Amino acid sequence: MGRRVSYVTVTAGFNASGEEAKLLLSTAWLFKIATHRVLSIAQNTPALPASKIAWKNTFRRIAYEVIPNRRYADSATVLVMGIYESCRQLGVNFKEVELGDWLMFQQSEKEYPPRNITLKYIDEAWVTVLGYEGRRERIKLKVSISGAFRRLLEAILREKQPYNPRIVLKSWNTRGGKLYVKGELHLAIPLDFYYKHMKRFEGNHGKLYGGVDVNSDRVNLAVVDDNGRLRDTYTFWFREATARGYPKRRARSVIGMRLHEMLRYAYHHGVKMLFLENPDVLGRLKLLWVRNGRRLGRNYSWRVMTFRSSIIEMIALKAPLYSIKIGYVDPRGTTHSEEHDEVMRRHGLDKHTASAYLIALKGLKQP
Repeated sequence: MGRRVSYVTVTAGFNASGEEAKLLLSTAWLFKIATHRVLSIAQNTPALPASKIAWKNTFRRIAYEVIPNRRYADSATVLVMGIYESCRQLGVNFKEVELGDWLMFQQSEKEYPPRNITLKYIDEAWVTVLGYEGRRERIKLKVSISGAFRRLLEAILREKQPYNPRIVLKSWNTRGGKLYVKGELHLAIPLDFYYKHMKRFEGNHGKLYGGVDVNSDRVNLAVVDDNGRLRDTYTFWFREATARGYPKRRARSVIGMRLHEMLRYAYHHGVKMLFLENPDVLGRLKLLWVRNGRRLGRNYSWRVMTFRSSIIEMIALKAPLYSIKIGYVDPRGTTHSEEHDEVMRRHGLDKHTASAYLIALKGLKQP
């Protein structure tokens, strides 16, 4: 089975200018420097702690010297611990990794309301920020989110659901001598809470199975019955989302819409379970790209695999909204094999739809 995601991240956009923008940037830079410092020392520590509490006790002071806020200092330490754990899962040498080019800060403690980054209303967040000289302030940010997720924010506030918040700065510039920042507020909430408030269909009485083949510009669905007979095929395209220069946030939105189309199609055509390729364990390194590992450099095929794995995870996350179960199969033999070529000839399928069909057959054969 693939990695079980235990939370989902809700994203709301915001813009800031002037003094607020300066303080957001200074807080993000201080957080990054603190994370770099903890990472450097941890990489040179012979025996690292075994628990989150021990990591905090060992490295909190080091982070606090850079960013004098206990929650932010602890969060920088927990971030490095997450990188270390992900490196162990991926078989990557922890001592060789470097942090990617990001600017953000977060609170790793799940509480309600979070002390440092607080969603006060659906369209307003209060954020603790720090100046380079140590000045501490609370600023208000106007945030915006799409209609469907506004209900989820309402539920978070109404039910006082604990969450982990993060501020991510996406871009910044100056106009007329004034600083402007564009960013996102991320709220990580439990998956069960997400399904409770976002589910589209409560029951599924279908009797068919689906195999899904994910590629960089499309998702192919093949539907079979319990005897493995091919009943239906369909391709869901998102070519525009992978075009060079296409905005990343818009691309994710387009891909998400296509995946919802696929899941609605599967639900209305009697699919009760989808089989997906088992993605590699990516851990938290997806957020913090590391730059110089042998597998994690500018290797095109690895980036494509990561992109495909992220789409597979999106499908697995969204499928329960449609009361569709998910299973995983070993992808070996579903693309390059004699059986694959035979399936293409016998059913007149393109190579990606043939892969989806073989994924469905593999899923049916599993105990």
